[in-house]
Amino acid sequence: MDEPISIYHVLLEGRTVGPYDRRTIVGMRIKKTLASDHVLIDMNGVQLTVADLIESRPAAAFNPNRSGSFSRVQATYSASLIETQGPGLRIPKFRGEVEARVQGDVLRIAGRSRRGLRWKDERIKILLADVAHARIRGTRVDLWLRNGQNDSRQRIALELFTHEAAGELVKWLPAATPLPDSTQAEPMAALRAPLSSGKAFWVAVFGVALVVGLVLMLLVFLLSRRR
Repeated sequence: MDEPISIYHVLLEGRTVGPYDRRTIVGMRIKKTLASDHVLIDMNGVQLTVADLIESRPAAAFNPNRSGSFSRVQATYSASLIETQGPGLRIPKFRGEVEARVQGDVLRIAGRSRRGLRWKDERIKILLADVAHARIRGTRVDLWLRNGQNDSRQRIALELFTHEAAGELVKWLPAATPLPDSTQAEPMAALRAPLSSGKAFWVAVFGVALVVGLVLMLLVFLLSRRR
């Protein structure tokens, strides 16, 4: 039997906006339309924050894959997959809210992804020992995974919605060490990197055209003065 859908209004500048269901509220938080401290009002008139709503999600929101073995669930968090980078584990393109679960010696991420016109429940399992580095930036957690084939690292970025959840998740990663300074500098180095060849070409063309145009205007001006 399906659980009744809870409806919430958002309190903005003294007035209420909505109604919205929980999935919509979480989606607005992922897109940063709402912040964790925005106030909601439920159907009973009780006030709570967006962070309270996300943290109160039932632990069994996603059905586990029943393999016949038992693994003790140690911690469960609501999250959103922001981005992935680098070769390694095949990671589905999760949409919306996902469940990040510390289960035995693995970090299990489960959610929904779109395959054509259909939605599919998917999950991945990451060995805790394979998380080489972890970094917290506000409510965001970046994880660098070991790649057994070479020295490269696959990076996974998760939005945990609250600072407390981000800090707690990293504490469950015993093998993860702080990110080395050389790796931390990579994002800034990428911003300072030269333009790609295609962009550089069009910038050069625009610059030449601008110079030619100014020269022609100057010649026209000088010729008009002589007449």
